[in-house]
Amino acid sequence: MSSDWATFGRVDADGTVYVKTAAGERAVGSWQAGTPEEGLAHFVRRFEDLQTEVVLLEKRLASGAADPQQSLASIKRLKESVDGAHAVGDLDSLAARLEKLTGAAEERAGAARQAKEAAKAEALTRKQTLVGEAELIATESTQWKVAGDRLKEILDEWKTIKGVDRKADTELWKRYAAARDGFTRRRGAHFATLDQQRKSVQSQKEELVVEAESLSSSEDWNATANRLKELMAAWKETGRASKDTEQKLWDRFRAAQDAFFSRRSEVFSARDAEFKDNLTAKQALLAEAEAIDVEADPKSAQGILNDLQGRWHDVGRVPRENMASLDRRWRGVEEKIKLAMDTAWRRTAPEDNPLLAQMRVQVAEAEERLAKAQAAGDAKRIKQAEQALAGKQQFLKLAEGAK
Repeated sequence: MSSDWATFGRVDADGTVYVKTAAGERAVGSWQAGTPEEGLAHFVRRFEDLQTEVVLLEKRLASGAADPQQSLASIKRLKESVDGAHAVGDLDSLAARLEKLTGAAEERAGAARQAKEAAKAEALTRKQTLVGEAELIATESTQWKVAGDRLKEILDEWKTIKGVDRKADTELWKRYAAARDGFTRRRGAHFATLDQQRKSVQSQKEELVVEAESLSSSEDWNATANRLKELMAAWKETGRASKDTEQKLWDRFRAAQDAFFSRRSEVFSARDAEFKDNLTAKQALLAEAEAIDVEADPKSAQGILNDLQGRWHDVGRVPRENMASLDRRWRGVEEKIKLAMDTAWRRTAPEDNPLLAQMRVQVAEAEERLAKAQAAGDAKRIKQAEQALAGKQQFLKLAEGAK
């Protein structure tokens, strides 16, 4: 290779060394220490050193490992070295390679600048997005824990984003900090209000508990049960106190309710047992009543029923679900005896019927009053007496016709 490069130079008789270029020959040095060949070899080695630097630069640029800006600086230095190089070799070719490298390095530098600007724009967009989210949280979110955690995550992500210019970064940071501070104030105000509300709820629920406890020993079962239901509805509508206080108040409120309803249950259980015994007793009395021989002697049957009626009332109450059927059967016996009594009365001879006799007396008295009114010539009294007489005559006629 050295001998090839040597063809680009010569040594004249006085030892001056020349290099051949497209622009012509130029002196690159002097050689007095040996043969012309040795002199050319010395200056070729200088050329090869320059070429080695160019080859290394080409490889680094090709691999993408070289920084484009640093490569351009190296190319500029090498071009200056080649232009005035004290070396023998194909300097024109080496200069052309450096020119080509310049274009490649400039292209890579442009791409690097674009990538840097794109990364900068992306970083700016990311921070703007994070700020927008933080501002939205600051003004709208009421999920306090979730929102607070998200603001911390935004800050952590913020620290990983690089490349935003200082001015823009400062402005964005001010917006984020203002959003975070605004959220903190709004959250603080919310919990301060919530604390006041919980204290108010606590006070209201303490009043409900006190009333429930005062009712726990009541024996006014229906009214107290209804009132405790109203207290429960009020409890649900009131809201919640702080967690610990809420649980303690609830335990007291529930205990008061349980105490009342447990006592009521015991009383009602005893009452139900008593009502069942009463049911048995009334069913026995009803069986006696239904077994009365009404047709044989209605009047005697009425007396027996009256006696049973007193015992019936003395027995007391029965279960609610049995009351209607018992009353219906008892009324059936009463109707049966009443019907028998009416039938017997209609069969009685008129002269032996005191009711008919009484009604005839009333008709006679009405006729006498009408006569007096007519004698007095009092039109008003006459009219009243006529109406009264007509009514009594009608009742008498009906009674006589029904016998």
